[in-house]
Amino acid sequence: MKKGICCAGNMIVDITYPIETWPKQNELTHITEGIQSSTGGSVCNTIVDLAKLDPEMNFVASGFAGFDAEGDFMLAELGKCPNIDLSMVKRDGRTSFTAVMSNNQTKERTFFQHAGANAYYGEEHIDWDKLDVDIFHIGYILLLPNLDAEDAEYGTKMARLLDRVQKKGIKTSIDVVSETGDRFARLVTPALKYTDYCVINELEAQQTTGVILRDEDGTLHPENMKAALLKLKELGVSTWAVIHCPEIGCGVDENGDYFEQKSLCLPKGYIKGTVGAGDAFCAGVLYAAETDMGMADALKLAVSTAAASLSEVSASDGVKTAAEVMKLYDLYHV
Repeated sequence: MKKGICCAGNMIVDITYPIETWPKQNELTHITEGIQSSTGGSVCNTIVDLAKLDPEMNFVASGFAGFDAEGDFMLAELGKCPNIDLSMVKRDGRTSFTAVMSNNQTKERTFFQHAGANAYYGEEHIDWDKLDVDIFHIGYILLLPNLDAEDAEYGTKMARLLDRVQKKGIKTSIDVVSETGDRFARLVTPALKYTDYCVINELEAQQTTGVILRDEDGTLHPENMKAALLKLKELGVSTWAVIHCPEIGCGVDENGDYFEQKSLCLPKGYIKGTVGAGDAFCAGVLYAAETDMGMADALKLAVSTAAASLSEVSASDGVKTAAEVMKLYDLYHV
């Protein structure tokens, strides 16, 4: 009998402020009507998508909600899905939040992130005796300071945690946050040695493997996807290595076989928002893994779940059951 999936790590409240325009330094701009709060981060986005894909399957959240109004809001939102177990969510400090400045003129968004209690999340905050799932998914590496810290034996505390999970007989899964800089090799590579499922985007994969997947001018190199995926496997990923981007989803399975799936060809005006599309893709992959699908079907479900997410402004409102999501594939695949 399937035990379900635990989603651990970043739990965030996104507070979006519509602004008239982006001001120059020392200038003022006005925040207009329409301030909105929504849950975000790897845990909130991915676990809600999973809970909607299969309302009968059990999912467990592990992370921090602060003792504040944002923490109350986060738990209330996740509590709307009865198949999400919140008993492993700790409450302490201030809830992590992102202030999102959304330019009414250009629709561009700028993000100001406060780590809050997420900064302290680590191995000691997991209820190990209660952790009884098939897959343990954690994100995001590079945005969990305690787990990104150095470990003399494993390289990082994240790698140590993942090894402990595997020793309990639980499959591990990781996600990474996108950023510029040189931290990928130092912080992501150690974790890959203890990773069963790696689901990351093309820029994160490029930074981790050194294989060029997208040029600075935005040109994608799908012909290099297989090489990057095989490099991820070489670095330690045991089962599935998956890369996603707006154009395509690609994966190498446990046998070393390569698969790719073009993103759905969505009609003009379909996309209402892009927040959480990557987490939705990840949820599709995880659900496929948990239900013993092959890589080809996993990628079909993943691109369809991402497309469902794109249909609404918030990360998860557009996601429905797996059967309903797959109707999008029948409608829009090319």
